[in-house]
Amino acid sequence: MAEVAYVGASRIYPGTPEVRAVDRLELEVADDEFLVLVGPSGSGKSTALRMVAGLEDVDEGAVHIGRNDVTNTPPKARDIAMVFQSYALYPHMSVAENMGFALRLKGLPKAEIQAKVAEAAAMLDLTKYLERKPKALSGGQRQRVAMGRAIVREPSVFLMDEPLSNLDAKLRVETRANIAALQRRLGTTTVYVTHDQVEAMTMGHRVAVLKDGLLQQCATPRELYDRPANAFVAGFIGSPSMNLRTLPVTGGRARLGELAVPVPNAVDLPEVTFGVRPESLRLAGAGEEAVELTVELVEELGADAYVHGTADGGRLVVRVDGRIPPRLGEIVRVALRAPDEVHLFHPATGDRLHT
Repeated sequence: MAEVAYVGASRIYPGTPEVRAVDRLELEVADDEFLVLVGPSGSGKSTALRMVAGLEDVDEGAVHIGRNDVTNTPPKARDIAMVFQSYALYPHMSVAENMGFALRLKGLPKAEIQAKVAEAAAMLDLTKYLERKPKALSGGQRQRVAMGRAIVREPSVFLMDEPLSNLDAKLRVETRANIAALQRRLGTTTVYVTHDQVEAMTMGHRVAVLKDGLLQQCATPRELYDRPANAFVAGFIGSPSMNLRTLPVTGGRARLGELAVPVPNAVDLPEVTFGVRPESLRLAGAGEEAVELTVELVEELGADAYVHGTADGGRLVVRVDGRIPPRLGEIVRVALRAPDEVHLFHPATGDRLHT
């Protein structure tokens, strides 16, 4: 196993202007860690992964695997195994042949290949499918074969580029749990790319959020959720996303309708970006300080419901008891659950204001 490090690493595509797909990335992945790179389309996450694999050039800085600078090392000499979005299985080969193909190219004895394939197949519940061709497998089974092909190589680092995006929603949930459990069992350093922030939050030891090639924040899922470094991370992490509104500050308070949120004295700004998660809001009782919300959509999810509506000229989402949600068109009053669940950001830079 080995750690991975981006040392001021950039990938720059020529043009007018030039495009920094990855911009001076500084990031360390610990030995045995499962790190997830997440961000919207075009954020540079897949490019960053391919830079470790040697499939993209490093135009500035360096990439290290273990103690070695591999910036100019060919992909086949990097001791990595990659799982792609498309499973890239050979259709004319059986499952066993697909899984053992790389080992055969390395010239390993047939008995050793069979032993490694059998061990990986047992881990992935593929033993009874070893003689089948890929066309006789489901999408989830093909994905496991692709995983098995990586496992038998016993690499220092696994690189996974959106491996679950071709699966249906139910199978995606099941398979991501299997991948996370398998990584814990093998202890192989893993860098995993996804655009799905729920996937990122449920799988990674740490999550690195990218935007326009720049690292926004790298932290545990809980820290990202509770203390986002900026308004972008706050809005990207969480489903539904955090409510974000730019509010005027008067008398040391930011005001949303009748709701008044204290702003620290050190924050000397005429307005702030106010953030609050849907679960940090509640339906208010009579006489409480609250803001009126006109209900425009109710998402009923069983135990919970999400109420979408307009409040003080902007959008707001509130989580409520799913058994007694308000009706469409109804006007309800919404209050904060607790003042310390509010997030404040700079209205221009988006940076978190220390509260």
